[in-house]
Amino acid sequence: MKRVFLFILLITGFFTSNKSVFGQTKIESKYTTAARLGLTISNSGTIGRPNVRSNTSGPPSMAYPTGSGVEHLFEAGLWIGAYVNGQVRVSSSSAESSAGYSTGSTNFEFTPITNILEKSNLTKSASYSSSAISHQDFVLTMTDSNIIIPGTTIPINGHDNPLQAVVKLEVLNWNYSYADYFVILNYTITNKSKQRWDSIYIGNFSDLVVRNVNVTRETGSLFFQRGRNFTDKENNAIVAYMASKSADDFNFISSYGGMQFLGVDWKGLFFNPSKPEIFTNKGFTPPTFNTNYWTFGSTTPPFIGPNDEQTRYNKLAVGIDTNDLNSSSGPTYGAPSNWLQLMSVGPFRSLEPDSSMTYTMSFVSAKQLRNFVQNQSLSVLSTAESQKELKEHFKRCKSTFLGEDADETGVYSVVKDLNNNGKLDRFVLPEPPLDPKVKIIAGNKQASIYWSNNAEASIDPISTEKDFEGYKIYSSKIGDDLKPNFTDARNLIGQWDLAGNDVGFNNGFDLIKLQTPVKFDGDTTTYYYKYTLNNLSNGWQNLIIVTAFDRGNKTLNLEPLESSFSGNDFRVFAGSEINNFTKQDQETKVGVYPNPYNTNAAWDGTTSRTRKLYFYNLPKTCEITIYTVSGDIIANFKHNGDTYNGAGNAWFERLSDKDKTIMTGGEHAWDLLSDSKNQITQGVYMYSVKDLESGFVQTGNFAIIK
Repeated sequence: MKRVFLFILLITGFFTSNKSVFGQTKIESKYTTAARLGLTISNSGTIGRPNVRSNTSGPPSMAYPTGSGVEHLFEAGLWIGAYVNGQVRVSSSSAESSAGYSTGSTNFEFTPITNILEKSNLTKSASYSSSAISHQDFVLTMTDSNIIIPGTTIPINGHDNPLQAVVKLEVLNWNYSYADYFVILNYTITNKSKQRWDSIYIGNFSDLVVRNVNVTRETGSLFFQRGRNFTDKENNAIVAYMASKSADDFNFISSYGGMQFLGVDWKGLFFNPSKPEIFTNKGFTPPTFNTNYWTFGSTTPPFIGPNDEQTRYNKLAVGIDTNDLNSSSGPTYGAPSNWLQLMSVGPFRSLEPDSSMTYTMSFVSAKQLRNFVQNQSLSVLSTAESQKELKEHFKRCKSTFLGEDADETGVYSVVKDLNNNGKLDRFVLPEPPLDPKVKIIAGNKQASIYWSNNAEASIDPISTEKDFEGYKIYSSKIGDDLKPNFTDARNLIGQWDLAGNDVGFNNGFDLIKLQTPVKFDGDTTTYYYKYTLNNLSNGWQNLIIVTAFDRGNKTLNLEPLESSFSGNDFRVFAGSEINNFTKQDQETKVGVYPNPYNTNAAWDGTTSRTRKLYFYNLPKTCEITIYTVSGDIIANFKHNGDTYNGAGNAWFERLSDKDKTIMTGGEHAWDLLSDSKNQITQGVYMYSVKDLESGFVQTGNFAIIK
């Protein structure tokens, strides 16, 4: 049903018509990588990557956590509605579509003015800028003013009366463990026409759909028919989740995806749905927060999508009736279906030419606590208990947006000015200690973890104190890497913190502190601490995370904060170490495990393409050849122990992160595919391993069984 998304469109030439108000800018997309929520944004205002289900190896659409394959969005975009001289006008950057964005399509009415600028407030980032707000900012400008695609003769279908808005979008995300599950979008909307806008509504359309694209084989409309939605009134949010037990990826998904309204600044007034008096005290009608839902392509009331300017404006202006929302055919309690969503705020009385207002929202994900969902015969219902983490994430996202505006009034006061800069700052997060610098050396049935002491000098920007407290190490259990959220499967295996206070274990650092700090060749970091994980099973993936945490500040009501999980998460594979062949009759022999190999091995992935058979006790550089018993070559590949990280094996592509993989150098995982990428059948096979340095060869055999 939703087939093709043109992810990158190149527009050439310059505008040749007075109907193209702004000139040519190439349409481009980028996706967030600081947060564990990976969200794609384009400079034409679309959000998400609709073809993610057919191209799973590309950028995410709205993946949480990034790399898991669990996506939460087809496509989304901004809607602005207003009256101009009594005529209703609505401009949108995305809308209901079977294919997502395509050039000139109806209701895809924004075109880029600028490319996407990437900035970071992390001083060690290649994109560092003192003007950056978050760990990764995307900044772009777009407009609805063009009715013909600049540089072409292609009209934007149905877009004859633009509002002539210029929109600056700032996309903000952080890698802190307490903030890496949301991405904030801050829109600054300017009226660049010569007419006043009246009765303004602003919102976001979305097609939230929660699927594991690495697992599901469902296509067409069935891909979209598995979800339920609900409105979280407390947090001004719309939420989607996987609700159908019969979906082939149901057991590989346990998360929510949602949109949250955060605030509007209009003519010096801050819109807070819980404080209408901010507007009434100034003589204005208070705006409202609205949500709407309809099913894709529906022609049956009441869940019908808009089909012209007036009905689009009406959707922005009037939220769904509560009885419809909660009916047996509605998005909350009805059968899982292909629901589309719209959240909006308004009306705002007017916006004069060259005046601006800001509208801020976010995309948020959270783990769904499956033990607390309400089970039905063919589906599940979300409950307050299953939403516990989701609600915490919404609250943290909102507090990040509010920053110093703790009372949510938008009014500056000296008391609220924590950094004494004379203004009210939004997008403020207390900061945990710096990420420790970590080096992990994998060995035979063990992993040695070294880390630096740089976190101990960290100063919190809000309390202005050195508040370092201690370190934590997390690891996973065997088989956790087959779960959809590997990082969330972490288990605390060690914690060390300062003695003599009321935070943590008070156990000090004597057990982990090196008597003499160490350095490694080619590495300028000095390592002060070491912890060894023993009794690991060779060949299994172990998630290892090292963090630092602070003691918080009770006076400022700051809880202890921990550094980023994603900043120091490693995929470590214990195994045999490098075994160079120094003589023909080497005592340490090359081998294969498991042998025999069962085609349903416990560590395999979900498909026949995600298998691995390990060769062990390998030389640092060698050539491996696999034969049939009759001598025909099945596969031939080379191994380099200094660089090997599983690349080229689909198991590592789907269930690991090769950029964070640490291996011993003496093992190599084969995917049981021939050089022509055919699956090999059960039987006995021979292999040879040639040391490329010495030229000596070892041989052996293994069996494949079912």
